[in-house]
Amino acid sequence: MAVVDDIPIRSLADNASTHDLYARAQARAGVILALPATLLIAALVIGPAILVFFLSFTDASLGLAGARFVGLANYTRMLTDPGFAQSLRNTALYVLVVVPTSIGWGLLVALLIAQSRFAALYRTAYFLPVAATLVALATAWEAILHPSLGFANTLLQLFGASPVRFLSDPATAIYSLAAIGIWQLVGFNMILFLAGLSTIPKELYEAAAIDGADHGWKRFLLVTWPMLAPVTLFVTVMTIIRAFSVFETVAVLTGGGPMKSTSVILYTFYEEGFRYFRVGYASAIAVSFFVFVTILSLVQMRVSERRGRSKTNGGRS
Repeated sequence: MAVVDDIPIRSLADNASTHDLYARAQARAGVILALPATLLIAALVIGPAILVFFLSFTDASLGLAGARFVGLANYTRMLTDPGFAQSLRNTALYVLVVVPTSIGWGLLVALLIAQSRFAALYRTAYFLPVAATLVALATAWEAILHPSLGFANTLLQLFGASPVRFLSDPATAIYSLAAIGIWQLVGFNMILFLAGLSTIPKELYEAAAIDGADHGWKRFLLVTWPMLAPVTLFVTVMTIIRAFSVFETVAVLTGGGPMKSTSVILYTFYEEGFRYFRVGYASAIAVSFFVFVTILSLVQMRVSERRGRSKTNGGRS
């Protein structure tokens, strides 16, 4: 029998064969364990997504048998539909109000809470709107913003101001929804910023103090803000996606009104698909929204990767 380093070659071959059998058994077990989840994802996510993509090229309608292939007609219609253009403008206005305000407010609250003795209490209070069901909270806001019985108008009248029809006036309805959106997103952003603040090394603050930036705005600009850049990028992308996805408050509080002043993209999709039963057109809106969110996520990943490589290379891009 041949010998390598005093070990018989047959023994080495037996060990290799046993290792291969063990690896193949592990691979089979992995496939079997992952199969139920894979089938569920295929049935509940991938399959419906493919179906919606296919329907976006048809004139399918709920309640009517059959569907004709219409090519890009649904997508062309989106470009000329006044109702969809109105929903785009409303969504853009909502995003422009909600995104910068909720990010700035979340960062400010995180900075204040990080230095507070009652940090746990404040974290719970601000995070409560994130954990609670938005539909239930929207109902509570409906009572608060009621034109005659609501707490908001009672408070305004105490200061001598006239009552405001927050949700029934086209000039104020979208801003009222934006205020609720900000209130809901501040807690989510605050938690992310707090997590980012906890990762900043104390040595950086000590070095900044030696350079004269031991507190206040200088310390924030020199250390805190640059170290929070990756978190800020993630928070910004997530907040934009969540702002574009606003639906519950619109459906519960205004139903897209008054006079379409709060009709946003997802509510238009809901109306086209489940109220007017124009499934093909609704699918085109859904696909366009999905593509937009995907592009936004890819941009965020690309920027994060570039920042990571730049950091690894010592600042050289």
